[in-house]
Amino acid sequence: MLLDKIQKMNDIKNIEEEEYGKLAQEIRDFLIEKISVTGGHLGSNLGAVELTMALHLSLDLPEDKIIWDVGHQSYTHKLLTGRREGFETLRKYGGMSGFPKRKESLCDAFETGHASTSISAGLGLVKARDIKGENHTVVSVIGDGSLTGGMAYEALNNAARLDTNFIIVLNDNNMSISENVGGVSRYLGNMRTATGYLDLRNGVYNKLKDIPRYGSQMVKFIRRAKNSFKQLVIPGMLFEDMGLTYLGPVDGHDMDQLLRVFAEAKRVKKAVLVHVMTQKGKGYAPAEKHPARFHGAEPFEIQTGLPTHPRTKANYTDIFSTVMRKLGERDEKVVAITAAMPDGTGLKRFHNVFPERFFDVGIAEEHAVTFAAGLASGGLKPVVAIYSSFLQRAYDQILHDVCLQNLPVLFAIDRAGLVGSDGETHQGIFDLSYLSSIPNMHIMAPKNKWELSDMMKYGLNLGVPVAIRYPRGEAYDGLKEYRLPIEYGKSEPIYEEKEICLMAVGSMVKIAEQVREKLKSEGKSCSLINARFVKPIDEEAIIKAASRHKLLVTMEENVLSGGFGEKVREALDNRTENIRLLTIAIPDEYVEHGNVEVLKKEIGIDADSIIKRVLAVYQAAEEK
Repeated sequence: MLLDKIQKMNDIKNIEEEEYGKLAQEIRDFLIEKISVTGGHLGSNLGAVELTMALHLSLDLPEDKIIWDVGHQSYTHKLLTGRREGFETLRKYGGMSGFPKRKESLCDAFETGHASTSISAGLGLVKARDIKGENHTVVSVIGDGSLTGGMAYEALNNAARLDTNFIIVLNDNNMSISENVGGVSRYLGNMRTATGYLDLRNGVYNKLKDIPRYGSQMVKFIRRAKNSFKQLVIPGMLFEDMGLTYLGPVDGHDMDQLLRVFAEAKRVKKAVLVHVMTQKGKGYAPAEKHPARFHGAEPFEIQTGLPTHPRTKANYTDIFSTVMRKLGERDEKVVAITAAMPDGTGLKRFHNVFPERFFDVGIAEEHAVTFAAGLASGGLKPVVAIYSSFLQRAYDQILHDVCLQNLPVLFAIDRAGLVGSDGETHQGIFDLSYLSSIPNMHIMAPKNKWELSDMMKYGLNLGVPVAIRYPRGEAYDGLKEYRLPIEYGKSEPIYEEKEICLMAVGSMVKIAEQVREKLKSEGKSCSLINARFVKPIDEEAIIKAASRHKLLVTMEENVLSGGFGEKVREALDNRTENIRLLTIAIPDEYVEHGNVEVLKKEIGIDADSIIKRVLAVYQAAEEK
């Protein structure tokens, strides 16, 4: 196998040119085999095989730098830098990350996980290179989806001012372009960057500028005429008008074209954008046919592409999807907004039924939130469905555009808490902290699938900013018999006993049940309260529980700093009684990738770990 020859960075350069096609096929076969077992981002990686190979052939790593926007398409990059064995532990706890990680390899120049950041990071690396007097190449690879994010255009605007080389690769697996236009643009792209053309153009411009009085005007006239012609035949004029050199589009699966265009791009003494056309999922029929399904795939059968362990129960996203459709039927003012994730957030059904009330704004969370604020100020009832870790990007808009005006926007925060295999950049463990710091924000978390439905209906008609956070994965269907009507700022008592009181938020109610059963088997009576609201917290219930129990335990799937437990402690600080409080939360640190249950155990928020801590604190209190 050709892959056997690649043991470290730059080994691909020992592969013969006529064998590039065979190597690409071996890489695809390898990725399909491994990801069918571990799960992972398959479609984007299959589409970027030749692109990655061409970059590695054109560059010298790690001296040259590649920044992968989002980073989930970096599997081939990892293979070509000697991490083949790591795929056995891909996305597992303690194993290889599914994203670039600087601690894994010197060839991972920058860590990514969220979209639209690569050009900004690349520009920073370019400036650092130039200030230090170095001469390596910097390449940022960004997808057409990520280019919908405003941050990418902020970076492009600054990159246009460069007078030094910086290569931006637009990996376009969605746009199409007619063959004749593409052929002409490729010809002109090659012509504009050929060494002879560049020398001639610069020489002519410099000579004309030396002509007294009229030289500069002649140069401007020539440039205007040239640009008018290019507008007719070159699809990249948006970038050209911004001040970037545009090359392409080129076939992202044609190694000859890719190597040629990268050689040309390295000669340009400014920011240059290389437009590469690829096919998501290329080489694997199920992924080509269903690219969305194989964006982030669970383990699957290679022959059919079907999941190895199909879900048998609804997850929280399914529940949200059903409730949204029903809310849309009942109230024509309900509208839905997502940032490029209609499937992931469960809004596809709403879109199918109410297309005129559904808005996918692209990877633009900041715009999504302010757009929702505008909809709300216009008298509608917007629901913004975004993953917890992605909503972080819109903090300023939530604060200033929604909450400052106290507008009735409902935030449906999916993937709240630990999400597992995608790791640090995707763990939704900060939302309780960053949202609860904002005046006028109201935060709820459901204990089970029925309560999610109740909170959606309640929150939508509250007339204020509301955030409902719920976890990834199977929706809990326990405690069905406990369904008190939701009251503003009030918790829900489930079991009322003595000695120890557990007060849990959202997903932690299920674990609190397990903890309670174990404590009772140890001879301890134990109450359980479903917090429901994180803001405003139920101070009355907190003080009452603290006064009637020897130990109050708060439980949340959020970092300790700024979380529910800290708010409970603050509420109790002014009390004169000797109140013992134990806060169970995620430590104030980034949590790496791995199975969610494994991660809970490692950071001490699983049932067994909590029981040990509770008993230790309770026993210490008894001894006093």
